[in-house]
Amino acid sequence: MKKIILVRHGQNSMVGKRLAGWLPDVHLNEVGQAQVAALAERLTPQRGQIHALYSSPLERTMETARPLAEVLGLEIQPLAGIGEVHYGEWEGQSIDDLSKLEEWKVVQGFPSAMRFPGGEGMREAQMRAVVAVEEVASRLEEKQSAIIVSHADLIKAVAAHYAGIHFDLFQRLVISPASLTIIGLTPTAPRILCLNDSAHLPPGEDPEMKSDTPEQEKEQLSNG
Repeated sequence: MKKIILVRHGQNSMVGKRLAGWLPDVHLNEVGQAQVAALAERLTPQRGQIHALYSSPLERTMETARPLAEVLGLEIQPLAGIGEVHYGEWEGQSIDDLSKLEEWKVVQGFPSAMRFPGGEGMREAQMRAVVAVEEVASRLEEKQSAIIVSHADLIKAVAAHYAGIHFDLFQRLVISPASLTIIGLTPTAPRILCLNDSAHLPPGEDPEMKSDTPEQEKEQLSNG
C-alpha cells in the first residue's frame, strides 16, 4: 500500500476576513506557526519513513511545508495541481459580503454546480487535485509514503473522491488547520486511513470541532 498524507496548512492572516484564494502574501499568523511547529514535532519520528514532500506553491502552504522538510530531511517539491481553488473575482473579497450572495448557498449545498466568476468550477478543482495526487502516487514504490501540503477544500475534495462520497456532500467533511488526512492506495481499492487528525494541537485550539455556526462556515472557506 502506498500512503498519501494530506496536510492542511496552518491558520493564516486572512482567516475569517477575506477569501484568500491565490492572492500573494497571505502568510501564517502566530497561531498557524505554532500549529505547524506542533505538527513538525509529531512527524519528527517519521524521518526516513516518509519519502517525498510536495506542497501547493502558495506562501501559507510553503510556510507549512518548510518545518516538515527540516525535520524529515526532504526537499519541498511545488505541486500546482493541489493549489487552492481559483476563486476568480471572489478572491480578496470580504467573507461577510460573499456570504450574503445566493452563490454562497450553492458552494455549501450544490458545489458541483458552482463555477466562481472569472475562476474555475469546483468539480474541476477536485479533478485536478485527484490527478495531482495520483501523479505523486505513481512516483512512489509500494509501501512508500508522501506528504502533500494543501488547502481545506482541496483535501476535502480528494478525501471525498477516495471515500466514494458524492461531491455535493463533500462539505460534510471537516479539515482543520495543520491536520493530517491519510489515503492508502492499493492496486485494487483506496482506503481512508485517517481523516482530520489534529491530536498534536493543544486542546481547544481546533475551531472546526466546535459547534457549527455560519461564522465557522465562513472561516473554513476563507482559511483555505
